[in-house]
Amino acid sequence: MPLNTEIYASKLKKCLLFLYELPLRYWRYGWLQKLILILVVLTFLIISTFAGIGEYYISTQSDIPLTYGVTFIPDYAQSLGVNPKQTMQALLSIGVRQFRLTSYWSDIQPNKNVYDFSQLDWELRLANQYHAKVILTVGLRQPRWPECHPPSWVNTAAPMSTWEPQLLSFMGSVINRYKTNPALEAWQLENEYFLKGFGGCTNFSRTRLITEYNLLKRLDPRHPIIINRSNNALGIPTGSPTPTFYGISIYKRVWDANITHRYIEYPFPGWFYAFLAGTQEIYQGKNMIIDELQAEAWPPNGQPIPQTSLAEQNKSLSPAMLKGRFAFGKSTGMKDIIMWGAEYWYYRLIVLHDPSLWNIAKQEFKSNNYHDGEYLLSHPNL
Repeated sequence: MPLNTEIYASKLKKCLLFLYELPLRYWRYGWLQKLILILVVLTFLIISTFAGIGEYYISTQSDIPLTYGVTFIPDYAQSLGVNPKQTMQALLSIGVRQFRLTSYWSDIQPNKNVYDFSQLDWELRLANQYHAKVILTVGLRQPRWPECHPPSWVNTAAPMSTWEPQLLSFMGSVINRYKTNPALEAWQLENEYFLKGFGGCTNFSRTRLITEYNLLKRLDPRHPIIINRSNNALGIPTGSPTPTFYGISIYKRVWDANITHRYIEYPFPGWFYAFLAGTQEIYQGKNMIIDELQAEAWPPNGQPIPQTSLAEQNKSLSPAMLKGRFAFGKSTGMKDIIMWGAEYWYYRLIVLHDPSLWNIAKQEFKSNNYHDGEYLLSHPNL
C-alpha cells in the first residue's frame, strides 16, 4: 500500500509540473502563440468561474423541495382542439398543484365598459377545489403569441399617455378581484418585458413597468411579485423595479427561421442557468425560478401545431426529449420549475391518441408533487 501511494504521488507531481511548464513553453514562441495562450487561459478562468458559481448555487438549494408546475392558458388549449376545463382537470388528476395563469386584457375587457372574468374565475375555482396554488400574470405582455394582448379598442402603437390609464385601471380590477383568493400564491408582472426580438409588442418603457409595479405593491402588499427575464442572456437585471423573485425562460430546441433554417439545440448546460441564478442571488439577494421551461414542440416557420405531423413534432419534442427536459430543470438547481406546454401534452393524448408525453409528465408530477390519492380525479384516457 505505501508503494502505491508513492506511485500516485509521483504521477500527481509530474502532472502538476506539466501543467505549470506548458504555458511557459508556449510563451517562448511568437505573438500569435502568446495570444492563443492568453485566450485559452481566459476562457478556462471564465468557464471555471461560471461553473463554480453555478455549483455553489446548486449546493445552497439542495435542501429545498422541488416543485413542478405548469403554465395553463385556456385560449391555447382551445386552439389545439381540446376542452380547456377538461384539460385543467386532467392536469390536476396527474398531480399538478402549481399553475401559472394569465389575465389577458383582450379576454377580460373586450369592450371599454364590459368586463368578463368568467374564464379566470373558473380556473381559480378549480384550483381552490384541489388545493392548487396559482401564479397570476398581470399586465399588457403575457405568455403566448403575440405576447402583448390589448383589446381591439386599444391602440398600443399610439403614444403611451393615450392608453396607459386604461391599462392601469384594468390591472387594478384584476388585482382587487383576486388578491384575497386562497389559491393565489404570487403575481407575475408582465412577461419577458424587455424582449424586443419576439412578439408584437411596441412599448418597452421602464417607467411604465415601475408604475405597474408600484400599483401592484400598493393594492396588494402581501403577495410576492415575480418579474421574469428571457432566455440565455448573460447579464443580470439591475434597474428598477426589484421584485421578490426573478423568473427565467429556458428553451432548448427551436427552429431557426433566419439563418440555418433547421432545428438548433442550445448548448448551455444546467450549471449555466445555476450561474445566472447564483449571480443574481449574490448581487441582489433575490432567488430565481424557472417560470417557462420548454416542454412542447416548436414546428418549422411558425407552423401551427395542429397542422404539423406527429413525426415533425417529435423532432423538437419527442418523449425522450420531454424526459430530458424534466432532468435538465433539476440540473439547474432551481427548485420551482414551471413547464411550458401542458396543454400540448393533453392535445397529443386526446387528439392524436398518443399518450407518450402524458405518461412521462404523469410520472414526474406524481413522483415530485403528489403524495396521496385524495385529489385524484376519475378521468377518461388517463
